[in-house]
Amino acid sequence: MAYQWNWAVFSQVTAVGDGSTYLGWMWSGLKVTVALSLSAWILALLIGSLMGVMRTAPVKWMSGIATAYVEVLRNIPLLVQLFIWYFIVPELLPTAWGDAIKQLPPVVQQFGAAVICLGLFTSARVCEQLRAGIQSLPIGQTRAALALGLTLPQTYRLVLLPMAFRLVVPPLTSEFLNIFKNSAVCSTIGLLELAAQGRQLVDYTAQPYESFIAVTLMYLAINVIVMFLMGRLERKLRVPGYMGS
Repeated sequence: MAYQWNWAVFSQVTAVGDGSTYLGWMWSGLKVTVALSLSAWILALLIGSLMGVMRTAPVKWMSGIATAYVEVLRNIPLLVQLFIWYFIVPELLPTAWGDAIKQLPPVVQQFGAAVICLGLFTSARVCEQLRAGIQSLPIGQTRAALALGLTLPQTYRLVLLPMAFRLVVPPLTSEFLNIFKNSAVCSTIGLLELAAQGRQLVDYTAQPYESFIAVTLMYLAINVIVMFLMGRLERKLRVPGYMGS
């Protein structure tokens, strides 16, 4: 049976009677995906940086906590973690807190759980990349900073971290791209991000090829923009002698 292509479907008004078009659905899903991914990336960068410092600190209990954090989050599938944050954590919190979360609008619950899950999952990977960046620096930099009278926190803040972040821009770019792609998993808890809107469009129009081609092109556009911006950042922050010209 020949497939009937219909690209005009995107300009049609949706069947739910909300006055929007199917293209509007896709645009709404794209905005949710971008907002979710950027929010989760900020969380991942902050917590991952903290854990990366703890992972390399010459204090056993700090490195032990960071190591356990990384091992737990890297070895539990993302989907399982998402279900834990959305379904289980509100039940484990004190009753007043759990009830307050459950009384929030569903989209707020879904978005919040997705941000926390994606952010923490990615932070474990950021932690390991930053650890590798710090450990790749010559030990002489640390010794020189301490010999000049800097404290260990000052040595990290003023000497090690500025260099390490410049070195790990390429792997951080990969994680930044991954967080956009991993956001598609969040549709399993009902969040209407880009992939979920694509599936919803198929349900209402029975035009799967047009829908998923559009979704693919939107994800591709996001990735191209991220790679362009991060490439510019990498060239600007390149350290002579450490990264190829």
